[in-house]
Amino acid sequence: MIRKFVWFVAFSILTVTPAVADKAPKVVASINPIHSLVAGVMQGIGEPTLLIQGGASPHTAALRPSEARTLRQADLIFWVGDDLETFLPKALKARGKKGAVRLSAAEGVRLLKIRAGGAWEAHDHGHEDHDGHDHGKKDHHDHGHSKKDHHDHGKKHDHDHAKKDHDDHAGEYDLHLWLDPANAKAMVRAIAAALAKTDAANAAQYSANAASVMARLDALDAELRSSLAPVRKKPFVVFHDAYQYFERRYGLNAVGSVTLSPEVRPGAKRLHEIRSKLISSKAACVFSEPQFESKLVQTVVRGTQARTGVLDPVGADLPQGPLAYDNLLRNLASSMIGCLKAPS
Repeated sequence: MIRKFVWFVAFSILTVTPAVADKAPKVVASINPIHSLVAGVMQGIGEPTLLIQGGASPHTAALRPSEARTLRQADLIFWVGDDLETFLPKALKARGKKGAVRLSAAEGVRLLKIRAGGAWEAHDHGHEDHDGHDHGKKDHHDHGHSKKDHHDHGKKHDHDHAKKDHDDHAGEYDLHLWLDPANAKAMVRAIAAALAKTDAANAAQYSANAASVMARLDALDAELRSSLAPVRKKPFVVFHDAYQYFERRYGLNAVGSVTLSPEVRPGAKRLHEIRSKLISSKAACVFSEPQFESKLVQTVVRGTQARTGVLDPVGADLPQGPLAYDNLLRNLASSMIGCLKAPS
């Protein structure tokens, strides 16, 4: 009798456990830093699937049939926006955008306009300011900020607009928004809300996990602010203009980018302009990226005093998981400090 009871319990565990696991929603995240935030909120409940893997850039990625199938089967998809994951809008439209959460439109996310002109290349959308947009306010049409405000890292000079108006500004904003921990916190709140709506049975756990992740982000923010303080005034050039959220958060001194669009190779004139900028600004470093051609950076620094380093804005090669986001920002800080603090 006892043996039969033990067999019954064991059989019950084997048959019930998979059913419980199956209750977790099927969740997809587009890039590693977003996947990390989602994984933190889902910890103990389920694991999201990372869409872009293997060091690929969201600017140049293309969907494979298996990835398209994963999207079709997902209950929730977390992504940044049309101008970052350029391969996704068509696929999301095909599934009716059901369950797709565009995090650039999340409440409280602050958007910064793409920088334009000179060392940042011409990219004119008919606006002269480069201020941020915060989706939490209603002063959508107020664009009257001075240049002084643009360079003041201590002031909040953002605008807000309704989510339904977001597409009206396509191509106007820099969507590398996760590189500011304050934006990451806003996204965590949106992620937790979407998961709780889809999976109400685990809403309390999502909320608790989100609170834990946001507390960790606060600690990370303070750590980075302290560690980057010694290099705040050091001028540097990046491969493409992907880091202004990080720069503004910590008061860093980027003076230009080799190219605005990483998928477009800069011409001889552009390379000459950057070399001139390197010399005139006495830039300490030029940073390449692992996803793109580093030979261009070597060409730019040849004959100058600038050193070279590597920055990865998406952490494509970092191990997946809740701590990948923290490691991404720490790696950025470490690379900048290592290059900028080196003796001239």
